[in-house]
Amino acid sequence: MATKHEQILQYIDTLPVGEKISVRQIAKAMNVSEGTAYRAIKEAENKGYVSTIERVGTIRIERKKKENIEKLTFAEIVNIVDGQVLGGRTGLHKTLNKFVIGAMKLEAMMRYTEAGNLLIVGNRTQAHELALKEGAAVLITGGFDAEDQIKKLADNLELPVISTSYDTFTVATMINRAIYDQLIKKEIILVEDILTPLSETFFLKTSDKVSKWHELNQQTTHSRYPVVDHNMKVQGMVTSKDILGQDFETTIDKIMTKNPMTVSGKTSVASTAHMMVWEGIEVLPVADDSNRLEGIISRQDVLKTLQMNQRQPQVGETIDDIVTNQMELIQGKAKGEEVYSCEVSPQMTNHLGTISYGVFTTIVSDAANRILRSYKKGDLVVENMTIYFLKPVQMESTLEIYPKVLEVGRKFGKVDVEVFNDGILVGKAMMMCQLIDRT
Repeated sequence: MATKHEQILQYIDTLPVGEKISVRQIAKAMNVSEGTAYRAIKEAENKGYVSTIERVGTIRIERKKKENIEKLTFAEIVNIVDGQVLGGRTGLHKTLNKFVIGAMKLEAMMRYTEAGNLLIVGNRTQAHELALKEGAAVLITGGFDAEDQIKKLADNLELPVISTSYDTFTVATMINRAIYDQLIKKEIILVEDILTPLSETFFLKTSDKVSKWHELNQQTTHSRYPVVDHNMKVQGMVTSKDILGQDFETTIDKIMTKNPMTVSGKTSVASTAHMMVWEGIEVLPVADDSNRLEGIISRQDVLKTLQMNQRQPQVGETIDDIVTNQMELIQGKAKGEEVYSCEVSPQMTNHLGTISYGVFTTIVSDAANRILRSYKKGDLVVENMTIYFLKPVQMESTLEIYPKVLEVGRKFGKVDVEVFNDGILVGKAMMMCQLIDRT
């Protein structure tokens, strides 16, 4: 039976998109304490189908699909620009497909403004009215108010009119930054995006007998199944090795591997791949915070996804991308020696104007990654890194990075990296890497 917390989450999920939610209302409707209602609303917010907006309150919003994560809702815009909603509150759950800066004549502005857009403009009442009639929301900059008839029109059309004290340039920058952050998140694939859901997962109960495993094996041809108790909590895993030579009447709880490793839906696929390769696991149960089974994920699913993701265009650029994009392969003095050069740009420095520790770590990690790839195809995860020498390096200096493979095996690689500036040794690092084979 579902807990009170789960029942509240299910109730919130059934509420119509755009409806206002309050702790008191949920507590009264579900006959629970306000503390319990508050915790459930916060979790719904984390799961992306509830949004809290200052001076507006908490509203039910549409849950965004993974492929549409880069589209912001008007409710999120309000939070980003510290805005005040002047009208059209019921449309805050809607998503915008692009924003238009109204720094032109009215006729030209309307040529660019379409339904689903957000027009960023000052206190130009006619522009507000025409944009709303076109199906676009309005963001008024400079802290200006809107006319009463505009507010009424926004309410009737269910299109938000938002006011912010920031200027147009700052607002556009803030929204761009938010979209960019969303694009970076989009590239991080989570277990919940690729798992086999519970409805399609075959599992056994602790009270089932070995004969039940044989039935499932004939039905599915799979040999590994999660084991749950009567509350659907994960208790173990059972495989063909556990079953071998066992009596058909033996119960599963006597032979299963107890307390198996599990992952949550929010775990990244890259982290899961690391775990599965490290532990030699073929199938992992996916469980929620209460350890209830939500599905399974196989090594095949993980590796296929990593291969697919490698072919995707990289849209968002992280600080790691900025650093590694500056690294170039140069000719080493010795035959077959790989040497990389990298210029220390201003964004790679700390408050003292010298190379930051994090950037140096990224440089040596990337050098190790590149040289190990010449030995073995696939990805690597740094298990252990020791930076045992580092001197200050000024901005606009050109570094030469010398990675040297000390040892490489089927699953591990050990690399020593030396970094020079104008022929002087400025850094040394040693790292142990785990290799994830994608073939």
